[in-house]
Amino acid sequence: MASIFTKIVNGEIPCYKIAEDADFLAFLDVNPNAKGHTLCIPKQEIDKIFDMEDDLYLGLMAFSKKVAAALEKTIPCKRIGMSVIGLEVPHAHVHLIPLNEMDEMRFQNKVRLTPEEFSALAKQIQDNL
Repeated sequence: MASIFTKIVNGEIPCYKIAEDADFLAFLDVNPNAKGHTLCIPKQEIDKIFDMEDDLYLGLMAFSKKVAAALEKTIPCKRIGMSVIGLEVPHAHVHLIPLNEMDEMRFQNKVRLTPEEFSALAKQIQDNL
């Protein structure tokens, strides 16, 4: 069965898209640790990030770096944190989280945004790519 991320890639589930190319997709996390929390994924469904072929893995890191630069231009923060956990969805993904405090990386404290705030934020980040 396709992962929720594959369903997003295929357009079966909507997302707040930030960036996309032939191999990768970035979109806002709808249950964010901080405003701007973004997920970067390969379009190919691969469960574990270290099971990716080297070229795809390095491509994901380069894609994530570009997205992180746009996030940093958009969201006032001290830095962009990166995390790869992968237990909640069996599809490799990178979390990019604008950070001002270490607690924002704990995946316990969540922020709430309205659909309108998500849409506006996605557009602002896209404009900074």
